[in-house]
Amino acid sequence: MGFSRENVYLVIVLMVMGMLRKSVASVHKVGGSAGWTIMGNFDYKKWTSSDTFTTGDSLLFVYNSQFHNVKQVSRLDFLSCNATSAVATYTSGSDTVALTTPGHYYFLCGFPGHCQAGQKLHVLVAASPSLSPDLSPTPSPSTGSSPSPATASEDSAQNGAVSMPLSMALASAMSGVVVLLVALVLY
Repeated sequence: MGFSRENVYLVIVLMVMGMLRKSVASVHKVGGSAGWTIMGNFDYKKWTSSDTFTTGDSLLFVYNSQFHNVKQVSRLDFLSCNATSAVATYTSGSDTVALTTPGHYYFLCGFPGHCQAGQKLHVLVAASPSLSPDLSPTPSPSTGSSPSPATASEDSAQNGAVSMPLSMALASAMSGVVVLLVALVLY
């Protein structure tokens, strides 16, 4: 009893599809062609409503670093335009922020008056759809220390001990194993 050529092709296709599913992520250029700016009264709330953000995606902030920056802040600091206790600060003029955990992410420009003029962004990140079991760690209570920029998320409190890339790699590997087992059972 051996594998037929068609079954081998099916197994290969299913495994590749399982691996590609984890590698598809979007880079969202904040503000589209306008970028991260206060020019033209850009509506960032409207911009976020026209897109879907999932774990694995990233935000690309493009701006003139002489006049702007990006501060990742808590929800309360976002609402009050307070940039003094930022979770993370970006100043290069072309900054990529990984959206590694589901939840709310809050950003604003720390230059005086810019947030009040509307240069602030709230992004709600959903978990990536997955056929494999969720292998990400269970969130632990905050220890009072600030999370790193890659894991900062005020409302989701996702500060687990295992890094997200490791759990994503495990999930991808597990989905490949599951696909192979299903193919063998169906054979």
